Amino acid sequence: MQSFWGDDVKGIEFTPLPPPQKGFPLLSGLGYTAQMPFYETIHIRPQTQLHLWKIEEPLDSLIAGVPLQDHSLIRLHKLKSEVHQKGFLAVRHLLQHLGFSDADLLYDASGKPHLSHGQHISISHSHGFAAVAISNENLGLDVEAMRPKVLKIAPRFMDVDTHLSGLSLAEQLQKATIIWSIKEAVFKIKNEKGISYPSHIREQPFDPAEGSTVARLDFKHQTELFPVQFIQREDYIFVCVFES
Repeated sequence: MQSFWGDDVKGIEFTPLPPPQKGFPLLSGLGYTAQMPFYETIHIRPQTQLHLWKIEEPLDSLIAGVPLQDHSLIRLHKLKSEVHQKGFLAVRHLLQHLGFSDADLLYDASGKPHLSHGQHISISHSHGFAAVAISNENLGLDVEAMRPKVLKIAPRFMDVDTHLSGLSLAEQLQKATIIWSIKEAVFKIKNEKGISYPSHIREQPFDPAEGSTVARLDFKHQTELFPVQFIQREDYIFVCVFES
């Protein structure tokens, strides 16, 4: 372990989260639970908040409830899946709940989102949840539903022996979903062609109950370490990865 990660990992700092609450296999986080569909705000790190929206409304209600700019309307209508359309709209509802408008969400040439006032933002949605992470640090956010399919494809993107050996089926499902989300979030930060999930992104062995780990990217003769924080809500995993 020491030879792989070296001394650099000692400099990675994590924000302690409170112990798990009944009903949540992972850390519950700080924050509050509000009426649906706004779900919760979680203080992941001192300068980072994760905001969750539970997608329960029909598509027509989501469309009617938030003003969109012309380019956003075009983007919405290009989405062929209703699930993706609802996720797209739920993100805008969540921003509106936080005091932003669709006009405050900007995208650069690579498709990475930015807020007009300068803070970093990362967005993600998956079936029943949409999420927005806002921070003074550059970060990547990924949300994934825990589905059995992830175990079938796990050997394609992770070291199964290192991470899943000796775990129950439920624990394997949980951990494999976390690892997939970590890789997705690292890729959101780097956004470079050629990055291979199994070959270039690896995770320090971790206990899901701790809610944190470190990801390592070895790419183009460079090594980078990324602090990782994650939580679970219902059957969904939410992962935030930070640029060191």
